[in-house]
Amino acid sequence: MKVLIATDKPFAKIAVDGIRTEIEAAGFTLALLEKYTEKQQLLDAVSDANAIIIRSDIIDAEVIAAAKDLKIIVRAGAGYDNVDLDAATKAEVCVMNTPGQNSNAVAELVFGLLVYAARNFYNGTSGTELKGKKLGIHAFGNVGRNVARIAKGFGMELYAFDAYCKDEDIKAEGVIPVKSVSALYQTCDVVSIHIPATAETKKSINADLLAKMPKGAIVANTARKEVINEEELVQFMEANPTFKYVTDILPDNHATMTEKFGGRYFATPKKMGAQTAEANINAGIAAAKQIVNFLKNGQQIFRVN
Repeated sequence: MKVLIATDKPFAKIAVDGIRTEIEAAGFTLALLEKYTEKQQLLDAVSDANAIIIRSDIIDAEVIAAAKDLKIIVRAGAGYDNVDLDAATKAEVCVMNTPGQNSNAVAELVFGLLVYAARNFYNGTSGTELKGKKLGIHAFGNVGRNVARIAKGFGMELYAFDAYCKDEDIKAEGVIPVKSVSALYQTCDVVSIHIPATAETKKSINADLLAKMPKGAIVANTARKEVINEEELVQFMEANPTFKYVTDILPDNHATMTEKFGGRYFATPKKMGAQTAEANINAGIAAAKQIVNFLKNGQQIFRVN
């Protein structure tokens, strides 16, 4: 069996070494495709692969069709909207993610962004403190729970909305559940977004929702850029000069946002949530273990298609 690591943004060497150990101990062969610049390189590399480990790499129907012997794709991370699940299912290819492996890294980044915003991007003027502020956690999965854990240390008042999480489970984490997205934004001074990009959530963070927040509100998005209605965000920020937006996903209208809202907007040049040595290692090795367990034992615990 051949396992391919296909990563435009490579894993750290220590992560690759850990993946290699898991794969070769199972009697499989490991191949690497790193920092590729053309899709054809990926198409060529998958042609004889039985399993693929990816990060944010796009695995569409064309890639899946080129991988005639493919049995499993594992996205090293939580989000998997970069994989064409319908094409994979039609080709009888299992798709998995590695939930929880990057969650602390993303949660820590949230607070790096929030402190940066609250202190006016360190421009020398008087900012605000996070202590005592109401923090809304939009989706209470692995990342949301880690955000809550860290927020307690800041002395914030915690609220969460998650349509798929029971109120008692949210309460068990010392967080107050709210009944709707609208109520979350209306209640909170700060919101941290952790929803996936789905048909229901795309462009759901719009001007009407943001208008429910108080003056001086901050929104941090470490989820997906597609959940933001970017056109309405610009309009909202034009009309609300105290609102701040910080993200680790470069918006399509980044140039406009930078020009119009200097001092109230910040985006990292690349997706940064999982960019720590620890998350890199954890997600990569988890992906390798899941591939081995699937190929040897048929285990499908984190299957998403």
